[in-house]
Amino acid sequence: MPQEVYQHTFDNGLTLLAERMEHVRSAALNFLVPAGCAYDPEPHRSIASVLSDLITRGAGNRDSRELSLALDNLGMDRDESVGTLHTRFWGATLARNLPAALDIYADIIRRPHLPEEEIDAVKALALQDLQGLEDEPRHKVMIELRRLHYPPPLGQDRRGTEEGIASLTADVVRKHYRRLFTPRGTIVSVAGNIEWAALRDQIGRLFGDWTAPEPPTLTLGQTTTHRAHLEKETTQTQIGIAYPSVPITHPDYYAAIGAVNVLSGGMSARLFTEVREKRGLCYAVSASYSGFKERASVICYAGTTNERAQETLDVTLGELMRLQDGIEPEEVERVQAGLKSSLIMQEESTSSRAGTLASDWYYLGRVRSFDEIKSAIDGLTPGGITEHLRRYPAKGFTIVTLGPKALQTDE
Repeated sequence: MPQEVYQHTFDNGLTLLAERMEHVRSAALNFLVPAGCAYDPEPHRSIASVLSDLITRGAGNRDSRELSLALDNLGMDRDESVGTLHTRFWGATLARNLPAALDIYADIIRRPHLPEEEIDAVKALALQDLQGLEDEPRHKVMIELRRLHYPPPLGQDRRGTEEGIASLTADVVRKHYRRLFTPRGTIVSVAGNIEWAALRDQIGRLFGDWTAPEPPTLTLGQTTTHRAHLEKETTQTQIGIAYPSVPITHPDYYAAIGAVNVLSGGMSARLFTEVREKRGLCYAVSASYSGFKERASVICYAGTTNERAQETLDVTLGELMRLQDGIEPEEVERVQAGLKSSLIMQEESTSSRAGTLASDWYYLGRVRSFDEIKSAIDGLTPGGITEHLRRYPAKGFTIVTLGPKALQTDE
């Protein structure tokens, strides 16, 4: 069945994307607003997270309870989340309820109450989220890894700091909202059993007259160190490793994805086999691809006992660097099977499609077809991935550990 993908950019800069999936009875909506935690000012770290909670506590002519009830009455499965560069609003419901849901989300995004009487409760939840990291050493080490690896403010974490949370008032949050919530750069994506013309007209009515200042630009700083140890008396050591890769816009992108999946694409992947199964060094080891528009990285994690932590780090680094020595045909076949399986499952999910429409448009300025992606996956070869790895070998490591004792790392 051919894809039906539509796109329209309104005069105010807001972009609408849609994919008609007439074989389903549901629809998913996705709003990407350029208001992620990288835009949190230094005195008010965590403001994006606080805003993402406060913004749903009343909007338009509904107070907080009425707003929640209206969405519940539509059977909405929904979420708000804060990423590095965007705040995301997501929802899925029956296709016939989509127009009513869009009306409500227009109120949330354009006419939130941001009530002063709710700010203390929202701040308390944000503080609990931040303090909960002390019980999540894996998350804590990976947050520090990203902070050191990426140039500031790209490495900022949405949870912010205790001082940042304490500094927030309703007035500060409202000013932040007015500065960042703008149509230019905002992407609305919808997937499901929809009619394009009616959807475009409704979004035009709801958002076409939305005006706001130009979104601010980010000025990137410089990274200063690529090694850190977080001392904590635990029975386990957490290890985070990051190194540069190529972004999604690069011709080698699919080869880079192939290489990461050779490392960590299942129980027969390199890291699981060599570090965990053969040597029994750790209970968890993985690698994943993480990207921005103009930079990307491979992010690795290993969790192990304190006694075997140094060996785990050494063997993991060795496997990362050894990858360029060659890829086996059966490894590529496994990677292709996994990537195609994910593609097929995404093809059947309205939520996945809505998210992919928005991310493709943000990163590429276009939407990739299934045929394009499938062709790229089919084109992966052992030689092609190996050539990529020799052009862009694993090096320039950022290494962060958490445990009772620092590990030896070469700068």
